[in-house]
Amino acid sequence: MTTAEELAASLGQQEVPPESIEQGVLIRTALADQYTTAVGPLGVIHVGFTPMGVSSIVPTEVEAEFLEAHAQRVGRRAFPGEMPQPLERKLASTLESGRLGKLPVDLRVLTDFQRLVLEVTATIPPGEVRPYGWVAREMGNDGAVRAVGTALARNPVPIAIPCHRVVRSDGAIGNYAFGAPMKHLLLEHEGMREFGLLRYVGSDTTGVYCFPTCRNARRITEPHRVEFATPVRAAAAGYRPCKVCRPA
Repeated sequence: MTTAEELAASLGQQEVPPESIEQGVLIRTALADQYTTAVGPLGVIHVGFTPMGVSSIVPTEVEAEFLEAHAQRVGRRAFPGEMPQPLERKLASTLESGRLGKLPVDLRVLTDFQRLVLEVTATIPPGEVRPYGWVAREMGNDGAVRAVGTALARNPVPIAIPCHRVVRSDGAIGNYAFGAPMKHLLLEHEGMREFGLLRYVGSDTTGVYCFPTCRNARRITEPHRVEFATPVRAAAAGYRPCKVCRPA
């Protein structure tokens, strides 16, 4: 990282420039981030950003907690700043809708694999969950379930990219970087009230089966609702997978 002494030498100066000059150069060159606060689904959050987009989100109103988490996840310095209005509007839209949408995110610290995990995760709609294995399969790498979990744990922009919507295959909440209770609260905020065995739900009128949180599954009335323990059993009964939630 550029230091004040290195900056002075590159500018041919004899004295170290004021800290404000170094800070400005680092920010303009995206070698350091700025941060501000916003209102998230559960209250105040801290948001880091660069000229490339939102770089970190930490669901806390405590500045020191944000700075520590930001340093661990992003590995760059962060200074207080005012978010540009276009980015602020896109962030507000994302936080309100629960969808990433057109919000630009700065994920330079991640590997290509990790970015692909987050790209797939960003497609999970609010109020729905998917198992880790689904993310791996959507990436075209069925055997990468454990690596998917590791990548989600490093997600620098949670809430915007909803890693809280990825759960264990048995329907249990699973781990979350900011604690399972917060993951539970985020899902409850999106309308989920029951958690348990992640079975598959079919409609005997359409012959289609879904994940139980899929918007199509929620439209199935009780007389026509059929549950399956596995996609194999659903297929054996003549049901085909939903094209929206893609359970298999």
